Amino acid sequence: MNGSLRVEAVLLDLDGTLADTASDLVAAANRCLVEWGREPAPEALLRPQVSKGGAAILRAAMPDWDSDDRAPLDRFLALYRERICEHTRLYDGVAELLARIEDAGKGWGIVTNKPCWLTVPLLDALGLRGRPGALVCGDTLPQRKPDAAPVLHACRELSVRAAHTALVGDDARDIEAAHNAGALAVLADWGYGGCEAAASHPRVARATRPLDLLPLLGLAS
Repeated sequence: MNGSLRVEAVLLDLDGTLADTASDLVAAANRCLVEWGREPAPEALLRPQVSKGGAAILRAAMPDWDSDDRAPLDRFLALYRERICEHTRLYDGVAELLARIEDAGKGWGIVTNKPCWLTVPLLDALGLRGRPGALVCGDTLPQRKPDAAPVLHACRELSVRAAHTALVGDDARDIEAAHNAGALAVLADWGYGGCEAAASHPRVARATRPLDLLPLLGLAS
């Protein structure tokens, strides 16, 4: 990452960037499959879909699923909500990153396509409720990533310009959303979909681990 760059605030994707949520999502998908009389799917098949959302996970688990039938998806998400943070954890270095940002008086926020009714209880369980200066969920606005609107909304909440903000995520939609908003796009290589996203979006900074973001904020030791 280019340490000469400086930004005033950082926006983070949730699944695959802030927290490793895959195991709980895969477990919920497999409980749903069993209820529907199907064999559980291997985590290796479903894990790469986590950053793409619940419908993508279910589609990988049930290739013949008709997405017009909401019942399987609704049941999957309900099962996930019941055990939303049994195995989910912050990625190594995220807790220190957030503490350093806050200690320096910098702003940070979360921009996720996960709906609010799942995001808020997850943040509660992770001990993050109330800490981000901006929280934009998948149902906060009519638009979702890769649209620019969620990023611009978060920037307004943090009182920063998009040009002075970095959006960090592991999926192509995060990179596109940053570009569409005029923010700096940073690919989280520790997440679920980094190589694919980087291959199709060359105009992006890359971070191997969360603490690599500190120089971007002028906070390197």
